[in-house]
Amino acid sequence: MTLNPPATSFRKPVYLDYAATTPVAPQVAAKMAECLTLEGNFANPASRSHLLGWQAEEAVENARAQVAALIGADTREIVWTSGATEANNLALKGAAEHYRTQHKMGGHIVVSAIEHKAVLDPVAWLEEQGFAVTRVQPNSFGVIELDVVQAALRDDTFLVSIMQVNNELGCINDIKAIAALCKSRGIWVHCDAAQSAGKIAVDAKELGVDLLSLSAHKFYGPKGMGALYVRRAGDVKIAAQIHGGGHERNMRSGTLATHQCVGMGEAAEIAQHNLVSDAARIADLRDALWNGISDLPNVQRNGSTTNSVSGILNVAFATDASNGCDGEALLLSLRDLAVSSGSACNSASMSPSYVLKAIGLSDAQAQASLRFSVGRYTTREEIEFAIEHIRSVVAKLKKA
Repeated sequence: MTLNPPATSFRKPVYLDYAATTPVAPQVAAKMAECLTLEGNFANPASRSHLLGWQAEEAVENARAQVAALIGADTREIVWTSGATEANNLALKGAAEHYRTQHKMGGHIVVSAIEHKAVLDPVAWLEEQGFAVTRVQPNSFGVIELDVVQAALRDDTFLVSIMQVNNELGCINDIKAIAALCKSRGIWVHCDAAQSAGKIAVDAKELGVDLLSLSAHKFYGPKGMGALYVRRAGDVKIAAQIHGGGHERNMRSGTLATHQCVGMGEAAEIAQHNLVSDAARIADLRDALWNGISDLPNVQRNGSTTNSVSGILNVAFATDASNGCDGEALLLSLRDLAVSSGSACNSASMSPSYVLKAIGLSDAQAQASLRFSVGRYTTREEIEFAIEHIRSVVAKLKKA
């Protein structure tokens, strides 16, 4: 399956925010369009009394198999959701509710302090409901180390939730080692894989996780679509958070959006087919971008240069508070680039990134840091333009 991004011309602003969202792949959009109108495969996949419903169900189940193949899972382990946020909520709240039902009390949950808000906010809510929570800190590269997790475990710990790839830094956690540790203690492991699935090889069974969240729009599928992997084992049970029809084996009710499921499935198949070639090309472009700006004064790369996904580059443009760029001014001045100062969910806040603060950056350094994220359709010409634009803007701001 060949993917040919445009080779020459590009529009401005140049899009370098692929970690926030990716454009839907043309092949995906075409497949989705076939499931919308009267002439297409539009029926309710739960309508099992006529041929059109059977055809829609077949399309949904084929898509489920495509998503399962992306993460080495059984099709019966894939539960459709509206995105990774819902998948995270279902995993965390569903596991907690099941635990409380079984034990008649709240237990202990371990999460990393730099999880996405889609994990941190549900955990904070669970804390208000009487569950104990420990938030473990990363090292200076943003990685959650095994011994830190081990030290946080208690006799009543029933769930550990650690993301595989951090959305701001791109660093990769050793989920396999963490899961093995937890399994030896009878503790479930949930992993937010929104930033890893479709970008690096993900095998849920090899990782040893019990629950794993996915988001279609992070790998060129539609927004508003995701999935939760629920390990098919007798002891792994989660309580439904949405009721009304018993869909998805009673774990998540609601009429399935055939076109959304089909879109996620097609995107998953394309991502799996192009996993190695996409990663190599994107890493080359990311490295070219960093090499083009790394000699600017008071500039540093945040996170790991080796243990990270190919597409994310987080850069601080103020290594000291007295001789750097103002973060807000820098972001506003880079008007010909679509970049971010951190997670898209926190982009309206001018507070320094809690992720960057957790790895030791000062407020000034964190506020003067930008995340550049490269993707499948980024071109060499766009990277060269971005380098020139960044250098020009930084030079002007230094003089101001």
